[in-house]
Amino acid sequence: MPIQPPDLSTEKDFDGESVTPLYTTTVTVTGGAGAHGRASGRARSDDGVLDLDLRTPAELGGDGRGTNPEQLFAAGFAACFHGALSLVARQAALDPTAISVETTVAFGRDPEDGGYLLHVDLVVRWPNIAREIATPLLTQADSLCPYVKMAWQGTPTTITLAS
Repeated sequence: MPIQPPDLSTEKDFDGESVTPLYTTTVTVTGGAGAHGRASGRARSDDGVLDLDLRTPAELGGDGRGTNPEQLFAAGFAACFHGALSLVARQAALDPTAISVETTVAFGRDPEDGGYLLHVDLVVRWPNIAREIATPLLTQADSLCPYVKMAWQGTPTTITLAS
């Protein structure tokens, strides 16, 4: 049986006062041998499907022998935007098969406070589609994609110390 895209809409069909989760997942990161999640950690999802070593990239002084948070974030961002664009393309009776989304995530110092920040660049490739047709669909996907919303608006976050 072929893989089917999720049955989601672009309609403004929710009028609630808060987020109603459609899916929730939990990933736990432990520190590994170096007691540092980024440098020697392990990431494991609650269902066990994601289970991988985390390593600092060689460009940041690590051994680069595992994936890093920026790669995981880039993959999630690209997949989410691709899904949103695919949805609006189908609704416009266009074939999204050839669409690809390349996400570049840059990790760097924040000149405002000396901490760290991320910069995200998305490049969409959609061969054989006219720019005047694709551009409004990119805008619509931009308004649907929760990763884009997170990047522009921030994400409600709670931090709790478990006892």
